[in-house]
Amino acid sequence: MRRDLSLRTRVLLFFALIALSSLAALGGGLWLGLTHAATGDLVGGFLSAGLVAGIGILGITAGVWLLFDENVAKPIERLSAEMRSRAHAGVASAIETDHAKYLGDLAPAARAISGQLSHGSTKAARAVADATQHLAAERAQLTALLTDIPMAIMLVNPAHQITLYDGQAADVLAQIHVPRLNASIFDYFDQGDILAGYKELRGKRTLVEVTLQADGGNLEVDARMIALSHGQGYMLILDDAHLSATSDDTRPLIFDFSLTGTQTSPKPLKDRALTELDFVVFDTETTGLMPHKDDIVQLGAVRVVNGRIVAGEEMNTLVNPGRAIPASSTKVHGIADKMVADAPDPMTVTQKFHRYATGAVIVAHNAPFDMAFMRRYGNASQLEWTQPILDTVLLSAILFGASAPHTLDALCDRLDVTIPAALRHTALGDAHATAEVLCRMLPMLNSRGLTTFDRILCETRKHGKLLEDLN
Repeated sequence: MRRDLSLRTRVLLFFALIALSSLAALGGGLWLGLTHAATGDLVGGFLSAGLVAGIGILGITAGVWLLFDENVAKPIERLSAEMRSRAHAGVASAIETDHAKYLGDLAPAARAISGQLSHGSTKAARAVADATQHLAAERAQLTALLTDIPMAIMLVNPAHQITLYDGQAADVLAQIHVPRLNASIFDYFDQGDILAGYKELRGKRTLVEVTLQADGGNLEVDARMIALSHGQGYMLILDDAHLSATSDDTRPLIFDFSLTGTQTSPKPLKDRALTELDFVVFDTETTGLMPHKDDIVQLGAVRVVNGRIVAGEEMNTLVNPGRAIPASSTKVHGIADKMVADAPDPMTVTQKFHRYATGAVIVAHNAPFDMAFMRRYGNASQLEWTQPILDTVLLSAILFGASAPHTLDALCDRLDVTIPAALRHTALGDAHATAEVLCRMLPMLNSRGLTTFDRILCETRKHGKLLEDLN
């Protein structure tokens, strides 16, 4: 088909092809029917004419539909997804137009407008970067100052969720549970102790001294609870007696002040907006591709809160599978037997990851594979995986169509996510890349009206032939 034809002309040719081909099929059927009728078989002639014409028209319609689907429908679907990725996900690369060569001027026009949008966004991004450079320096100074002060500080919102913690508070929390932004403070300390102190604060006191029993009863922490202004929750200053001698002074200050307005009675998960959900994105490296008999050798995970990756809340650990790692697997991920000799076993790592994923939606690329290992280890240690699960393969099918390639590399190329070569096929590197992909997908899903978790699940289940939905 000539590339200089307009889109309207191409559509006209499609319908002309249907009309002419249908007439040809009808003519062929009538000729065959007439041949039968000439022999005296009038009924057979009518049946033959109708059968040949009907089958011919059906075949022609199917063929034209296939041409229309391949050359018009799929390119339009892909083009719309690429435009959304530029409009909502910050993708800056130019739109590819080769797949839309039969859409007339539509693809070049989309490329032009996305180029202008990207140019404007780049200029705005530079201005914002210049304006925030000073703020970044001030944040670094604040982090260093809080690290030097012998106090472990946390901010907690009225829903009793952690909105800020410094490196020293993280050290105390880590002795109880994995530190997590937006996690419930009740995951770390006895709910009764917290609520008793909070009740006193609400009774017009500005400072309350409390003793907090750690969840599990293995630690007791003295703390001061200070009311924040405008009903935005409270500050907890933990006794430095519980700081570890090996405290990591390089831990960043973790915070998100937009969480201070979290409702005290959150909606059911299915009705919550995507931006209100916490995500744990993970990946594994394994001894092989058979979850029922192979084992993991590395697990990496990152947390996404408010649509952003939380720096400093990564989980990255080698795993001792208790067996030799095949050379073919080592060639892929670079992990050899001597590297995992002193690493924890799969059960220990799975239990830690289970706690790390508390209260979050678990996300993976090709989730059935990675979750098969988690569930197998979980069954052996009486862990129940009740967390909802999203798969970036299925999210890709929603946004880019089932026929598009859905490998992690393809998604990264499509969404301008760069995986450093040294981190490819490492659990943390792939988990981080998947999280970057997720963060770009969320606004695209939102722009299509898929604003709640329940709506996302309804769409992912439509692609069950592509991959199993684990919810």
